[in-house]
Amino acid sequence: MTDHDLVRGAASRLRTAGLAFARVPMCLIGLPLIPLQLYTYPLILVTVGVPMLLLTTALARRYTTFHRWWAGKVLGEPIPLPYRKPANRGPMTRVRTIATDPATWRDMAFLPLNAIVGVLCGVLPVALWLGGLTGLLSPLIWLAGGTDLEFNGLDPATPGSWFLAPLLGALYLLLAWWATERIVRVHAVFVRKMLAPSATEALTHRVQELADSRADTVDAQAAELRRIERDLHDGAQARLVALGMSLGMAEELLARDPEAARDLLSEARQSSSLALAELRDLVRGIHPPVLADRGLEGALKALALAHPLPVEVDVVLPGRPEAPVESAAYFAVAETLTNVAKHSGATSAWVRVRHENGRLALMIGDNGRGGAEPTENGGLRGIERRLGAFDGTLGIASPMGGPTIVTMELPCALSSEKTSSSSGTA
Repeated sequence: MTDHDLVRGAASRLRTAGLAFARVPMCLIGLPLIPLQLYTYPLILVTVGVPMLLLTTALARRYTTFHRWWAGKVLGEPIPLPYRKPANRGPMTRVRTIATDPATWRDMAFLPLNAIVGVLCGVLPVALWLGGLTGLLSPLIWLAGGTDLEFNGLDPATPGSWFLAPLLGALYLLLAWWATERIVRVHAVFVRKMLAPSATEALTHRVQELADSRADTVDAQAAELRRIERDLHDGAQARLVALGMSLGMAEELLARDPEAARDLLSEARQSSSLALAELRDLVRGIHPPVLADRGLEGALKALALAHPLPVEVDVVLPGRPEAPVESAAYFAVAETLTNVAKHSGATSAWVRVRHENGRLALMIGDNGRGGAEPTENGGLRGIERRLGAFDGTLGIASPMGGPTIVTMELPCALSSEKTSSSSGTA
């Protein structure tokens, strides 16, 4: 190890020790949250108790969330939130969820314990470094007239103190070098142990997510079936009924009024063409043939060609996703591009598709006015439900003034290693 490495290592550890000491007040300010929370529980029976409990709990959760974030950075892995989600947004439901959530009480137990562990882990590294420096400098201080300085029971009159004090100081510094980052990591491990969801809670949370996703999927499928039924009833079925009536009337008129029968047959032919077009549109809305024939790349390029705005498509896939995932990705992009055309005020858009780390990643952007937000019955919420059925995620970055970037991820495996790469503007 070179001198430069030693200096850098010492500077890094001193900075770590200084930051640990600076966190000591942060560990102590959590203590007032304990009586504040406990005081609000009896007041729930009074109207003022409900907002007070929601406020103090929100403060406590922000406090512990900061510690989760810090510990996650130290340990190199994020610590997920363990809190239960209320069934709805009613205040009493939220209070009941908070009061029965084990994570709430674990947060409260964390506050006093973190004050103790945080102070120890914050003060000890600084004490070791200061002790080492004091030991090394003790002979100089004694020579300068500071004979009242005592270091670990050693003073100028102690036999051998002029040699032992620097030696102990060096040992302190070596210990500080070795222990500083480990002590900080001990604090982070303590935070993770106290604040990370347990295996049971993680399993319960996962089951709840799957139940919610299943309910959304069932609702979406029921709505899709109702749409198909409505489109068939109001469109193709009505036209086929009219076609049958026209053919029946033409049959009756064929012998006595061939000209009228010819007109009815022409009308029937037009009705059959319209009914066929509507059936094709309906089938395309269920599963577009281009998706089955040409895969996601071809389907997205066809989608871009039919879009009123110029859309650049960039697809790099080393294979083909499974059919359900491919269909979900296609319709999610289609819905997003529809929103772009209707609401964004953009003049162009782009689509980027990659497969990385076992996930299909899609990104759709436009140069519109921005401000896109998911609403309960909006298209983005529908996309979120569609992706949720496959354990997918949706992210939206849309500041006012634009641009808007929508990211989607779907876990999936590709069916082959055949390379597919394209980039073009439609």
